[in-house]
Amino acid sequence: MRAVGVHTGVDYTDDAAVSDLLARHRRAVERTTRAPAVWIGGLTLAAGVIWPFIGSVVAATAGNPLLAYAPAGPLLVMAAACLTLVRLRWKRALMHGELTGYREVLGLARAYGIEPAHVPAWLEGRREDGGGKGVAPIPVYAPAERSDDSRTPSPATAPPKPATVSEYERIADQGGWHDEVGWLLLFAGGIGAGVGVSSGEPLGLAALALVPLAVVIWTAGHRQGRRKAGLRPEAEAYAQAVVEARSVGAQTPDLSPQLRALLDD
Repeated sequence: MRAVGVHTGVDYTDDAAVSDLLARHRRAVERTTRAPAVWIGGLTLAAGVIWPFIGSVVAATAGNPLLAYAPAGPLLVMAAACLTLVRLRWKRALMHGELTGYREVLGLARAYGIEPAHVPAWLEGRREDGGGKGVAPIPVYAPAERSDDSRTPSPATAPPKPATVSEYERIADQGGWHDEVGWLLLFAGGIGAGVGVSSGEPLGLAALALVPLAVVIWTAGHRQGRRKAGLRPEAEAYAQAVVEARSVGAQTPDLSPQLRALLDD
């Protein structure tokens, strides 16, 4: 770790410094995916794909193939240029020397038989769900010879998983749709009632029944959110305990995606 740090100027044995480093670079990587070029590329891509369909039916352009189809070309070229620029900036941020050095440290740890408890998906350029190989995987080195001292069994043991942590894992990915569905039902109820009043159709007033249903869904979402918030501290403590136990050589179970997400946060 010290040898790698000589090349990057980072002391990878300093946990606090490494934590700050990872937080700083994660923000830098995420900024590249929220840059104006992302929005410009997405909008021009959508416009380029839709233009031929709209241009062929709109009266002002339908009779002129040049106006109906040709503008899609420059739009698609601009979209490709913007999205390519975004990817290059994202990859450049991901391949920063300090992050490259940290990935080397993790690869060396594995070579010495020390499996990291958690490798964030963003660090390797993988999808948020952890899938894919990623553009910057942890390097793989040949297994290293270990000294007799390093083979001394560690007295550390894996922490037991409380039932509350298992419950958090079960409900962590649930929900997230209550607000959207609630607003949709509220708008549908209001619009349906408004149409019913304006058209004199009593059946339209039946849409008002969607309003209390929206309130019920919002209430259920609020309760579920409070339950997850109450379980989260114990789940975070367990995930951190697993990481600490593994760091001293204990055999620990793999963390679930829900618990890995807590460590990422």
